[in-house]
Amino acid sequence: MQTTTSRLFGVLALSLSLLGWSPAASAARIKEVAAVQGVRNNSLTGYGLVVGLDGTGDQTTQAPYTGQSLTAMLQQFGVILPPGVTMQPKNVAAVMVTATLPAFAQPGQQLDINVSSVGNSKSLRGGTLVTTPLRGADGQVYAMAQGNLIVGGAGAAAGGSKVQINHLSAGRIPAGATVERSVATPLQNGEYIQLDLNAADYNTARAVARAINKAKGPGLAQAVDGRVVRVRAPSNPDERVNFLADLEVLPLELTEPAARIVINARTGSVVMNQAVTLAACAVAHGSLSVTISSTPVVSQPNALSGGQTVVSEKTDISIKQEPGSLIQLPAGVKLAEVVKALNSLGATPQDLLAILQAMKSAGALNAELEVI
Repeated sequence: MQTTTSRLFGVLALSLSLLGWSPAASAARIKEVAAVQGVRNNSLTGYGLVVGLDGTGDQTTQAPYTGQSLTAMLQQFGVILPPGVTMQPKNVAAVMVTATLPAFAQPGQQLDINVSSVGNSKSLRGGTLVTTPLRGADGQVYAMAQGNLIVGGAGAAAGGSKVQINHLSAGRIPAGATVERSVATPLQNGEYIQLDLNAADYNTARAVARAINKAKGPGLAQAVDGRVVRVRAPSNPDERVNFLADLEVLPLELTEPAARIVINARTGSVVMNQAVTLAACAVAHGSLSVTISSTPVVSQPNALSGGQTVVSEKTDISIKQEPGSLIQLPAGVKLAEVVKALNSLGATPQDLLAILQAMKSAGALNAELEVI
């Protein structure tokens, strides 16, 4: 029977063979590996109220800030409550509103927003977000949010039974925020622009500088380090935009990437790139299982003995270790050979994590291990 690991690596090897992936075929454009410094998204956050819920709002006894927020909002509209009156509505929920302000966003543009409950609301389905200011890290208001929520879930409860599909305490409002203030970018400032690579790599930085100098003229681009490439750009704004548009689509001549294996310790997923190689080694793999069983035992005293019936537990512990034979793995210089060698172990993805780490420590695995 084929194990999960075999299927995982088999699909990986098949995909790579169908794509015809080889070190010489590794190609990318500058826009895939680098970005202009200062041209980025900004996170916005706000606190607001969702109204119009069907009795599924916050319980103010456990979330008193919801009633306080509603009282403060009513005061802004000239509604003053008598002293000592505490509002306990069931159709209002306190929420956090988040959005992403993209680069070059201008006043009047609309943004999608996410709305999440911060109290004990049972559901935000059918609610309406009241006008909420969205602030940036500097405390300034950059957008205003408002609208009807779309909640991708449903639920019902009666007689102590409850059925729920997906999550009801969070929703989304497409185009629910309007930009009120733009963020300045340094794109037009200075004689140079700076390209920041997504990952520090000297080979990639050199390839970016070479591609720019080959297409636009020698001396325009300079690789400062493994992360930064400095480029002399035209001073005219229109020419600078055209210049960057041409730079983004320039192809890169990249050599074989660094050998790397990425391991997800939570899910057991293992992904490796084409550069991974395996030296000849021998691996012994086996599994150990511990079983603990508990059986209730009743101790009944004899008649007229004056004793009491006592209930105790009898615990049995058994340890079983599966035999692990020594398997010799040949050296592999191609990904398909490495996959074939690892498949011969017959290990589960969780076991494979420990095997790969042990092979790395023994010097038999020529790759960098990254655990996420």
